[in-house]
Amino acid sequence: MSSFLCFGHQGAPGYAPENTLASFQKAIDLGVDGIELDVFIVDGDLVVIHDYRLERLTSGTGLVEEKTYDEIRSLEIKGGGRIPLLTEVLDLVNRRTSVNIEVKSECTAPLVANVINEYVRKHGWRYEQFQVSSFNHYELKTIKALVPEIKTGALIFGVPIGWAKFAAELNVYSINISIEFVNEELIEDAHRRGIKVFVFTVNFPDDIQRMIDFGVDGVFTDYPDRVIDVRSGAKVNQEI
Repeated sequence: MSSFLCFGHQGAPGYAPENTLASFQKAIDLGVDGIELDVFIVDGDLVVIHDYRLERLTSGTGLVEEKTYDEIRSLEIKGGGRIPLLTEVLDLVNRRTSVNIEVKSECTAPLVANVINEYVRKHGWRYEQFQVSSFNHYELKTIKALVPEIKTGALIFGVPIGWAKFAAELNVYSINISIEFVNEELIEDAHRRGIKVFVFTVNFPDDIQRMIDFGVDGVFTDYPDRVIDVRSGAKVNQEI
């Protein structure tokens, strides 16, 4: 495995509808080091979808968390497929790659921790095969308090005062930062503190190479094959 990691952002949505089983399978087929997905709670289950509303991605309308389980399961995703449960994705992955679970809403961390514990204890997974990330850093604190073995990633969209100091105080494994804001000062400070830096969402070959040159630890991408090709030194078409 390369030291520059390739995470399939919601699977491989450059080739299949985002956050679907088909998208995750495509990412695995392309050779990712990990997949990233997003979860909300619906009727006590963790459903895998990015938006807090249904309109952009599905045939439904309204807020995800206001729907019943049956309503969510009846919806069709634009481009094909259904909204999967987190457990269905983990069963599909079956330890073939790591999984980064992004917590999208409040009070979700305990249920995520329960699912991870179950898959470690009953299905042969290891804690190091999981990471939990969120823009809600309170959720990360909750995860660490419940299961210290779980790696956490602080999602940020901006440049923090004090560079990586906040991440050290949170005791996170990584800073997961938008490509719009990543810079060498933050990367250097994070690495001095023993914190990884992963960047989202990196799709263009020149951006991928720039992140490699910056020394980040990996990227989230809609096109995993491009990251794998660039890090191997292959020439890649710049167009998307």
